[in-house]
This record gives sequence, C-alpha cells and structure tokens, in this order.
Amino acid sequence: MTNSISCVEQTGCILLIGSNTTEQHPLIGTRIINAVKKGMKLIVADNRKIRLAEIADMHIRLENGTNVAFLNGLMHVIIKEGLADDEYVKTRTENYDELKAIVEEYTPERTAEICKITPEEVVNAARMYSAPEAAMIVYCMGITQHSHGVDNVKSCANLAMLTGNVGKAGTGVNPLRGQNNVQGACDMGALPNVYTGYQKVVDEASRAVFEKAWGVENLPGNVGLTVTTAINAACDGQLKALFVLGENPMMSDPDQHHVKTGLENLDFLVVQDIFPTPTTALADVVLPAACYAEKDGTFTSTERRVQRVRKACDPPGKARQDWEIVGDIAKRMGYDGLTYNSPEEIMDEITRVTPIYGGMQYDRIDQVGLQWPCPDREHPGTPFLHKGTFKRGLGLFGPASYMPPMELPDEEYPFLLATGRCYFHFHTGTMTRRTRLLDREERFPYVEINLDDAKRLGIYDRFPVMVSTRRGEVKALARVSDVVVPGHLFMTFHFEEAAANALTNNALDPVAKIPEYKVCAAQVRRAS
Repeated sequence: MTNSISCVEQTGCILLIGSNTTEQHPLIGTRIINAVKKGMKLIVADNRKIRLAEIADMHIRLENGTNVAFLNGLMHVIIKEGLADDEYVKTRTENYDELKAIVEEYTPERTAEICKITPEEVVNAARMYSAPEAAMIVYCMGITQHSHGVDNVKSCANLAMLTGNVGKAGTGVNPLRGQNNVQGACDMGALPNVYTGYQKVVDEASRAVFEKAWGVENLPGNVGLTVTTAINAACDGQLKALFVLGENPMMSDPDQHHVKTGLENLDFLVVQDIFPTPTTALADVVLPAACYAEKDGTFTSTERRVQRVRKACDPPGKARQDWEIVGDIAKRMGYDGLTYNSPEEIMDEITRVTPIYGGMQYDRIDQVGLQWPCPDREHPGTPFLHKGTFKRGLGLFGPASYMPPMELPDEEYPFLLATGRCYFHFHTGTMTRRTRLLDREERFPYVEINLDDAKRLGIYDRFPVMVSTRRGEVKALARVSDVVVPGHLFMTFHFEEAAANALTNNALDPVAKIPEYKVCAAQVRRAS
C-alpha cells in the first residue's frame, strides 16, 4: 500500500475494485463501513454482489477481466470534463500525452460495451472519484490474478496520479495483501529477482553488499523462476528439485493436473509445513515446522508495518522454527553463515543489509511496529509514500490498452468461472478446515450460480452439480442467488474434495507470471 489503513478515515471517496473486503480483510472492511456511515463515498467495482455493495453509493458490476477498459474509461471522462489535477500532472508526472492518446479511445459508450455496464455508470464513477480533495483506490486479487494483471495495477496507478491522489494522506493505490505476511516475504527477497528491500539481483553493487555481509563470493546475478514458472520447468524436466515452505501448490496453483505432473516429475521434493496436505503426500521428505504461535519473529502487514510476533508455546514433537531448519540444512551443506542464536539476531542483520528496514530494531517495534521505509533509529516510519516526489523523480504514466482474458466462454463452455475465498476459510483450508467451528460454518464445496441460469438448467439451491472446464471436472453444491450475474460462476478453492484449481487456467501475466484465476470458460450441469 502506498498509504496506511487509517487513511480510510481521512479520504472522501474509495474506489474499491477486485476486493471482497469484508470477507477477506474484515477489519479493514469494518473501517470502510464506518467511514461510509460518516459520509465517505464508496464505489464498488465488482461483478459479484459483495456485502460492501449493499452500502455503496455505486455498485458497478463490470465483466470479469475488463478492468483496464473500465479504468481507461474513467480517465477518459476525467480528462474530457477537466476533472484532472493539471498542476500535479504537470509537476509530478511524465508520459501524460501517451496516456491521453490511449484513453481517448475509451469513450463511455465503448467502455460500457466492453465491460457490459452503462455509459452513465462510467461517467458518474469518474465524477464521484475525482470530486473530493482525497480519494483512495483499494484493490485485491480481483485486479492482480489476470493474464494482464500488471496492466490492471498500472491503470490503477494512472488513475490515481491523474487526479493527484498519490503522496498525501487519504489517497493512494492500496493493494490488500492476500496473507498476513506476504508483504514481509516479498520485503525479505522471497522473489526471484530481488534481495531484501527490493535490491535487484542483476545489480552488481547490490550483490556486493550481500557478498560482504554473508562472507561469500560470486552470488548469482541471474533472475530465477517464479512459483508458476518453476512448476512449468518441473514438467519440462528442467527443474530437478524443489523445497516448498508453508505452501500447498497442489491446491493453490492453477490447473491441478499440470501441478501434479510437475511435482511427480521432480527427482526430489521437500515440503516444510505444519499439517499434512496434498502436497506433502507427494514429498520425498516432510519437515515439521512451527506454526505462528510457536515461534518468534515479525510479520509485515499490508500497510508496510513491521510488527513483532511472540512465541506462546513450544512446537510439538520434532517440529522446529523455520529459521532453525533452514540454518541447519545450510550448515550440513557446508555453510555456517545461517546459524543464528535468535530471531532478534536475524533482524539485526536485516537492518544492516536492508535500507528500508534500517531502523527496525526489536526495541523500536515492540509495541505497534513501524512502517517502512524506516532507514535509521531516529526515523519515525512512513505512513504514506511518494510525498513531494517519487523514488524515480517523476511518476511515470504507464498506459495500457484493453486485452481480453486468455480464455473466454464459448458454445461448449458457456460460463465464465472465477475463483476466490469465503469468509470462514483461509487459502487451501490446511488450518481452517481443521478448526471445528469454522468448518461447521462452511463445510461443503459450492458454486455460485445466478437464479436465471439455474432455472434454465433445472438446477436447484443446494443440489449437487458438476462444474467442468477444459482441464477438469469437480462436484459441488449449487448456491443459487443474485450474487453473481447471469453467465458467471464463482467457486472457492478451499476444498480438497472439489478443488477449484483442477479447473483454472495456467495462463500467466507476461511480466509478473501470476495466473489467471479470475477468468476461465466453464460449464455446469446437474450431477447424475
């Protein structure tokens, strides 16, 4: 997030796009509800009738996969009606002429045709977002999990800069991260192209810093594989071994058959986790790890806040903390540099080699934590980014043209299927489905289908149906309602017995390599 969660209380309008906030980030969802009660304007751009849609000033049910067209349409109206922040554009940005030329094509009428909404919705949303002194964009994986996810994110940034809504309180481009510490994992270099603090592996000076800190020579300068391309490489026989920590790709990655083929094709698979999963079932070695309550360390939240995590009890049996396991493996491979006495010692090293974490010593984050960048012990942390200037100097408009999803409905597969989560379960259900009270609330796999589609196909609420795509078929209970629009289906991916990712498409964004979980062609029929 460019801004802080507290900015929800300081903004005049939120454009919420691709985020079911009350179910996936309920505390932030509650803040949004309270802000609406106090007069904040809320635009929900989401195909499904999510809970926040009930209190929104506008609910725009755009077609899944048309986010770029929608955002370009808003910018077209803002420019045409003189609603842009001209001074901000002139002094803080560059490449505006190219943006203006691209969005010129996205008239309200053309945008409405692509998104299957009305021209009035495009115009009114543009006016509502651009009206207040401060407006926020809040998004989640409904923006990123597309074959053009990077274009979606750039378009959000374009809209924010066009209206001067970056670099001050109550504004910004604010992704809500999908897990409690995914921000921290990225910060710590759990990406194939960077070291900690987003220091690029291809940069010789960055490598020199880590070579000195770690007492090694010739760190590799090539960009590695993402999780999705690693599975592809395993299928092709190019990747021979995989070490999976706290992840369940057999349930979470797209096209389950493809994932299984890749994992079974490996020479050696190690999985480090707290419970058995479909992925540990394929492993040569399973290493028992400690859960969040059994270890010390830090989590970094979606607002870049680094917070302490404190151990409440010892891990059971032979389970160990992740840093102990990794350090022991390194030692057995001949390197002692990952041998530490405590997580605090690790954090001290992080502060030395990671400029944005430079002032994040344990004594400074003991209570509520600090937000990066926090370069030294005197720095108070950064509640919002890009104040006065961008890191690169001027903000760069990155205009994008609308590109359709990689797989669209046809005669054989006439529905558009999207996947996501529900309120009561988390990710692949490894933890929540072992929790009796949560499992009681949402016990069976289901597929949401519109009332009109259900009537036409003779499908009744809670009756079993078969959902199929070109990659597989699963059985689930029909959930008939107006939550989804006609022609659309929605499934969660929590249930091993009806794995939604047996159906999804392994089409990847060309830059980020994220899969297109939100759009694929499907069919549904009554189960025999």
